[in-house]
Amino acid sequence: MKQTNSITGYHAHIYFDTATVDQARRLCQQAEDQFGVQMGRVHEKTVGPHPMWSCQLAATPEQFSVLLPWLALNRDGLIVFAHPETGDDLADHRDHGIWLGTGLDLDFSIFA
Repeated sequence: MKQTNSITGYHAHIYFDTATVDQARRLCQQAEDQFGVQMGRVHEKTVGPHPMWSCQLAATPEQFSVLLPWLALNRDGLIVFAHPETGDDLADHRDHGIWLGTGLDLDFSIFA
């Protein structure tokens, strides 16, 4: 495995379904408003390696240091998958991921 000391940012993916889409949208919007993180699209389909519908929050390392604890306390049952951005997408998702809630299987084949 390639070693790196360079984390340029983080992504936090908030997972949801038809019953929790509004809850996820509110959580992501609140995170953007409170921490200045960049909120991505609310994908009502699976995208990339993610096994559920999701919304991405992009954060600097400084923002992430306060975002992650906030998500841990405010996710209200939603599953969150977070990972660093080092330039090695496979390792970032497979080896360096952080789960809040139930860990799910990602589709790593997109990184082949």
